[in-house]
Amino acid sequence: MIRVIVDSGSSIKQHEKETYNVDVMPLKILLGGREYLDGIDLTMDTFYHALIDDKQFPKTSLPTMPDELIERYLAQGDDVLILTISSGISGTYHTIKMHYENEPRVLVVDTKTAVGGIRILLREVNKMRNASLAEVERVLQSLIPRIRVIAIPETLDYLQRGGRLSRTAWAVGSLLQLKPLILLDSSDGRVKVLGKVRGKRHAMEKLASYLSDMECDEKYPIVPSYTYGRENLDQLIAMTEERYKPQMIEYDDLDPAIACHWGPNAFGYIFVSKRS
Repeated sequence: MIRVIVDSGSSIKQHEKETYNVDVMPLKILLGGREYLDGIDLTMDTFYHALIDDKQFPKTSLPTMPDELIERYLAQGDDVLILTISSGISGTYHTIKMHYENEPRVLVVDTKTAVGGIRILLREVNKMRNASLAEVERVLQSLIPRIRVIAIPETLDYLQRGGRLSRTAWAVGSLLQLKPLILLDSSDGRVKVLGKVRGKRHAMEKLASYLSDMECDEKYPIVPSYTYGRENLDQLIAMTEERYKPQMIEYDDLDPAIACHWGPNAFGYIFVSKRS
């Protein structure tokens, strides 16, 4: 049997572990001079109070290696699949890959995605728990290039503070009230600006249209995601064609490890395109 481990960049909550039949490695978050474990000892209320009210900017670091857990699974005859957040935005993949490179029964996969993208991959893996690691890897590598993660931040401040947007772009965008549509590009796993639109409503309309423009595959779920408040996401869903709404089976309030780079009230869709 294949056992699956993800990091908390997947935004899989501790109470969802049984639903997905998965173990979660918490990323570490440094906030207010204290180190927390994402999803373990940092509540959403504490996190957003620090982010919004105290104007603190958290920093994230790699999870602790799950050696004891993996040794237990291997000892009972299981194989282990580790799905990490994209190597384009975190060093987790390279660190874990190197750590287990001499263990043939441990497969470490760079998902080149995050949050809902990893949820979609997990759904496929759960159909193949008794397959070989090689077969699972083949399926994942064919699906990963088709995953689209597109989001709109409420403010550019957090992207700029996190080093994902230049100060010049931040100043111009803020002045002109430009809303960037941000893509986590599954071709290389890096964050890119897909487009810029003036005004939040126009940005929502553009994002809603991407489901059709990018040929959203109806065989897979759409994961609507948000940070802190759902008002923006609810408006986006209201603008979206009715035919896509039955695919929206989950609403993901992103974990602090990801939300700290987006800030409150960001929102977006994660889905699978019919083409790579």
